[in-house]
Amino acid sequence: MRFPSSWLQSCTPAFVILLAPIFSYLWVRLGKRQPSSPIKFTLGLLFIGLAYCLLVPAAWMTAYGRISPLWLVGLYFLEVVGEMCLSPVGLSTVTKLAPVKLVGIMMGVWFLAASFGSKLAGKLSEFYVPESTTLVKLYGGVAMGLLISAGMLALLTPKVKKLMGTVN
Repeated sequence: MRFPSSWLQSCTPAFVILLAPIFSYLWVRLGKRQPSSPIKFTLGLLFIGLAYCLLVPAAWMTAYGRISPLWLVGLYFLEVVGEMCLSPVGLSTVTKLAPVKLVGIMMGVWFLAASFGSKLAGKLSEFYVPESTTLVKLYGGVAMGLLISAGMLALLTPKVKKLMGTVN
């Protein structure tokens, strides 16, 4: 079956629409037993890191012929799961931790940080060289960076929770 590659662009919004109610139900259902914000951030980094781990064999396999677009669907699914642990939780945490007079500015800083991440992703894409194994190295490096960051955040979670005081 053939379809336009642009259809893959609908995967992320579709997964957001499908998963947002599930995650909101999950967090409400868990109540006081739900993980803290730093743990949710850790889970977000972990899932996005796993998404890039999924791309490593996919990138390697492209050298040997055609592969399925389902690899990208898997990537988008894992990224959205990670996003569900990062974005809404981050926005909520910023509004809870920022001084009342600075909430608007701190929300802007949150989005500015996201834009810097997008800029960094664009810079990393400059390392792509067609007809080489650069994609495997690039995706592997991004995956390792995310997984190491998740591990470091997991180790720092007790300290971060202490710094957050009563905010969960």
